[in-house]
Amino acid sequence: MVFRKPPDGGWGWVIVVVSFFTQFLCYGSPLAVGVLYLEWLDAFGEGKGKTAWVGSLANGIGLLASPVCSICVSSFGARPVAIFSGFMVAGGLMMSSFAPNIYFLYVSYGIVVGLGCGLLYTATVTITCQYFDKRRGLALGLISTGSSVGLFIYAALQRELIELYGLDGCLLIVGALSLNILACGSLMRPLESPSSPRPEKMCVDKVPDQYFVYHEKEKTIEENISILEKGYIDEKCVNNVPDCKQDIILNKNVLSSINVNEKDTYKKKVVEQTNFCKQFAKRKWQLYLTYWKETMVLFKNKVFSALFVAILLFDIGGFPPSLLMEDVARSANISEDDYYMPLISIIGIMTTVGKLILGILADFKWVNTLYLYVTTLLMTGVALFAIPFAKSYLTLAMLSGILGFLTGNWSIFPYVTTKTVGIEKLTHAYGILMFFAGLGNSLGPPIVGWFYDWTQEYNTAFYFSGFCVLLGGFLLLLAALPCWNACTNQSSKLPPNTYSYKVASN
Repeated sequence: MVFRKPPDGGWGWVIVVVSFFTQFLCYGSPLAVGVLYLEWLDAFGEGKGKTAWVGSLANGIGLLASPVCSICVSSFGARPVAIFSGFMVAGGLMMSSFAPNIYFLYVSYGIVVGLGCGLLYTATVTITCQYFDKRRGLALGLISTGSSVGLFIYAALQRELIELYGLDGCLLIVGALSLNILACGSLMRPLESPSSPRPEKMCVDKVPDQYFVYHEKEKTIEENISILEKGYIDEKCVNNVPDCKQDIILNKNVLSSINVNEKDTYKKKVVEQTNFCKQFAKRKWQLYLTYWKETMVLFKNKVFSALFVAILLFDIGGFPPSLLMEDVARSANISEDDYYMPLISIIGIMTTVGKLILGILADFKWVNTLYLYVTTLLMTGVALFAIPFAKSYLTLAMLSGILGFLTGNWSIFPYVTTKTVGIEKLTHAYGILMFFAGLGNSLGPPIVGWFYDWTQEYNTAFYFSGFCVLLGGFLLLLAALPCWNACTNQSSKLPPNTYSYKVASN
């Protein structure tokens, strides 16, 4: 498929709008799952750690499966994947309304909805990158706010739907709303040049014709031979029986010789195909070896190794508040009269503000993005330590806003990765880091929930979360100090990456 030069406008702005609404519709419920978390605790009576797996899987499985998502979008295109994933998200949400136990939710909400969100995220980012070059940062920034706005609106929407229609009705309605992803996906027109030839279609049209012509000729020859043989044998059999038997034996010998020649030709083709498969497997094996060698080269960079530890610990400690903050407020015995707005909604709107402001700061030349990212990690750790001391709605709302703003550091994470490994290794490094970010998202809330199940209070859990984030921040700060510049410069002078990447984005 041949693509035109990115137009940086035109239909690209339609792509931005539909990608925004796609992320709004698919990530709204999984990010605001804290509202559903309270209802699942009451409905199934399971522990907090076991119940927290539902929301953590829904948010982490998409990152864990990011390589598979990229392969799907590269193979089938953004529009088919978006439409198919819309059915996955809507179907998973509707199936969750009939969940008989928490284990059913692990599959329907955690895996099905989570994987659908991962596919949709990859599809929206890919199609946006294809349509934008000079304004790619602006376009990606606009569509990334869709998930944060979805968190803000879905937190209040799901709470209202639960009061009106119950938990099952809420999931059915939210699933029906997700069907609008199909309309958004249908507008993701691929950026294909209309004047370019379409070899795939031509091949599909030509191959069947050749196939049928070949078999028609083969069939005609076989029919003629069979007719002649039958007439000749019948005539001989009527006149002379011994001659009939001899002719039958002779014809069998002729046919067997023809079959032997066909078998030899078939064997030659099998040998050629076997050799081709062996060469293909050998090349793939060399590519995999090269990939792992390049991975080891990345981990020799001390800053990258520290960044890998920091993102894992940050998601283990920093993600649970967005899922458990509503239960923290209920555990603090805060009355509903003082509950003006869901805490998750505050986190969502402040995450949007944080993404925009931190993204703008990262564009200034005098700002070191690596130190800016470290600052957000250290401040997040301090805010997590302060949660056990918050006993009123106002203090919890302030901490939720601070944590939401600092979580917006996701917008500068690609800048940090590029500064650490260079643009030529960004794809490889970013894929590794996103995998471990998904692992942290999946493990964080259950660990905090298990701490509560053991101690029957959240204080120890959030002390642990704050310690994880602070540890990751301090390790990254030590690795980024000027004394390590000599080491990082040596790693940057290593041979360039020779692995041939096939990524989703153009």
